[in-house]
Amino acid sequence: MMYQKGVKHLCDNGVTHVPNKYILPEPERPQNLVVDGCINLPVIDFARLQGADRPQVLASLSRACQQFGFFQLVNHGINNETIDKMIDVSKRFFELPFEERQGYMSSDLYAPVRYGTSFNQNNDSVFCWRDFLKLSCHHKKDFSSLWPTSPLDLREVAGGYSAKTQNLYQQVMEAILESLGLMNGNVIFEEVNQIMMVNWYPQCPQPQLTLGLPPHSDYGLLTLLLQDQVEGLQIQHNGKWVTVKPIPNSFVVNIGDQFEIFSNGRYKSVVHRAAVNSLRSRLSVASLHSLHNIAPEPKLIDEFNPRLYQDTNFSDFLEYISASEYFKSKRFLETRKLH
Repeated sequence: MMYQKGVKHLCDNGVTHVPNKYILPEPERPQNLVVDGCINLPVIDFARLQGADRPQVLASLSRACQQFGFFQLVNHGINNETIDKMIDVSKRFFELPFEERQGYMSSDLYAPVRYGTSFNQNNDSVFCWRDFLKLSCHHKKDFSSLWPTSPLDLREVAGGYSAKTQNLYQQVMEAILESLGLMNGNVIFEEVNQIMMVNWYPQCPQPQLTLGLPPHSDYGLLTLLLQDQVEGLQIQHNGKWVTVKPIPNSFVVNIGDQFEIFSNGRYKSVVHRAAVNSLRSRLSVASLHSLHNIAPEPKLIDEFNPRLYQDTNFSDFLEYISASEYFKSKRFLETRKLH
């Protein structure tokens, strides 16, 4: 079955129609879901967080996390050269002959390094128009020796990018905790697991029939998303789908399910998806940061704000997505609610 070799392989072999395996049921197709134009997400100037404007920026950050669950981060201190190199080496990986990429192909959700297609090939009845490379970047264990050896500079470039995004995550998380009134945030947020998902969405002959990623929310604490300048990210806002306008060399940052649990529902993880188009392929690099165990913060629980979520851990999540068709069922977060 050619589709199990990935979307890039299909496109390289001249596919002119979306195969049945990728066609969504009619009510879920993009052509039948109205998109209410583009949205300019709240912009957080990271440089202003470091100076006298910090209180005002923290207030803006709090509003963004409550009202959108997303924001654009600019002036973040990761230079354009680092960003350009990461995008370039990622594109060159997907341009490798299939035989080279195939060596990393796996349907094992637990694999620390994994090239794959869709989301969960074992369970997905309809596949996503996406190929991906998953790179584990654990803070206590170096997985880089398992990363692809081709392109020759992938390990070096991805390693440098991973270290810089991990450092940026820590500073952004410190500010988000402060915006919740939790000064000197919990040190456990510094010891997170980091996974980089490099996503390739090839141009699609019939984009009205499929999606790069169906509606979902991210499981972890926080996601830092780097994307090229091709539109594709769409979020649910005020009950409507809106397309996020990319800002060059910025990060789209979003709250994950774990942080919604930690904040006891104060900051929300928001449903989003990836659309595809017929004119251009699209690349994104998602840096996903998560803890193994998470629980609501006691300081955010009182008689007016009762506890909303049960404790959870990463094993619960993996068990859930292994046993179900993740994007077809209710969000994992819904299974953790107490009421």
